[in-house]
Amino acid sequence: MAEKAKTVDGAAAGAGGGTASAAEPATGVEIVRRPHVENFIRWSADKPEVLVLTADLTNSCEVGKWRDTYPDRYFSMGMAEQNMMGFAAGLAREGFEPWLHTFAVFLYRRPLDQLLMSVAYPALPVRLIGFLPGVTTPGGVTHQAIDDLAVMRSVPNMTVLSTGDATEVESVLDVIHAQPGPVYVRMLRGEMPRLFPTDEPFELGKCRDLTPADSEDAEVLVLTEGICTEEALRALPVVREKGVGVRHLHISTLKPFDDPVVMEALAGKYAGIVTMENHLRTGGLGSAVAEVLADHGVGTPLMRLGLDDTYAHGASQKYLLAEYGLDAAALVQAVESAVGRTLGINEEDLSEVRVVDVHSSAKAEAL
Repeated sequence: MAEKAKTVDGAAAGAGGGTASAAEPATGVEIVRRPHVENFIRWSADKPEVLVLTADLTNSCEVGKWRDTYPDRYFSMGMAEQNMMGFAAGLAREGFEPWLHTFAVFLYRRPLDQLLMSVAYPALPVRLIGFLPGVTTPGGVTHQAIDDLAVMRSVPNMTVLSTGDATEVESVLDVIHAQPGPVYVRMLRGEMPRLFPTDEPFELGKCRDLTPADSEDAEVLVLTEGICTEEALRALPVVREKGVGVRHLHISTLKPFDDPVVMEALAGKYAGIVTMENHLRTGGLGSAVAEVLADHGVGTPLMRLGLDDTYAHGASQKYLLAEYGLDAAALVQAVESAVGRTLGINEEDLSEVRVVDVHSSAKAEAL
C-alpha cells in the first residue's frame, strides 16, 4: 500500500538540468496544494515581457494572486476566447510573451480558427496554459478536454506538453519560455502528487524512465501521460511482484515525439506495448506510438487505454477513471492480456487510491 500522503502548500520550483531517475517514485508520498500560484509569481518577477490573459476564469486558473502582484501585466478578456487569441497574437508580434490561462477546452474549440491563422501560422510565442485536461473535472462534456491532444498535435508549429505532477507543473515554465513558437500544455491545478524529485525538472522531448533499476527483463512496455502515470504507479509494483517485468515510461512531450529513449524502447522486443492516457484513444499518446511503430515496421501488439470513441460525463475523477478503463485495475488487465495469463491481482492488492475531492479548498469551484 502507498505511504500515507502528507499535504503541503506549493513548493519552490525545480531548477537546473538533471536526468530522469531510474528509481520508481512512491505514489501518494506528498500532496502539493496549488503549486502554480506562488511559483508562477516568482518565476515571472524578472520577465517583464510575460503577460497573462484570462477569459473570466482568473481564480479558477490560479492567477488571481498573479494579477494582484503584476496588475499592469494582466488582461481580463471576458468570455470572448476568439478575441483573446487574436489579442494575444498582436501582443506577441509587439515583442511580448502572452500566457493564456483558461480551461483547456476554451483554448482549442471556440478559438480554433484564430489559433491556427493568427498564432500557429506565424509561429508566434503565445503560451496556451490549458487546465482541466481530460476527466480531471466533474464538469461534463463542456469542460472535459478529451480531444485536445488530437487537435493540437495536428497544428503545425505547435509544441504540445502534458504535466503529470507538482514538479512538472513548476518546472514546465522554463520549457515553455524557451520555445520560439506557440506552446500548448495540459496543466494540473489544485492538489496533486509530487511523483518526481524537484531536482529532476521537466525537459523538452525527454521521457522519465520509471522502471526500477533492479527490475527483471521487461515483457511489457507501458507508456503513460498526465494523471495516468499516478495510476500506473499504483499497479506496476504489484504486477512486478507477480513476476512480470514491465518497463514504464512517463511521457510529457507529445509533440515533438522523437525522444531517442522512447524510439529505442519502441523498437525493443516485448509481448505487448500498452499506452494509457487521459484522452481519447485516438489522436493522443496511443496514436503517436502507433505512428512510430507503423513508420518503423515494428509489429509488437499495441493496446491503447483511453476513452473509446465516447464523451465522458460529470462525476469524480476516481469514478471516471474506473468507468472508462483508465485506472490501475484497467492497466493490470491490459498487462494480463499482453502476457496471456492471469496474475490474480485484485483491487485490495493495489496501492491505495488517492481520492480527489472535487470541492477541495485548493480549488475555487468544482469545475
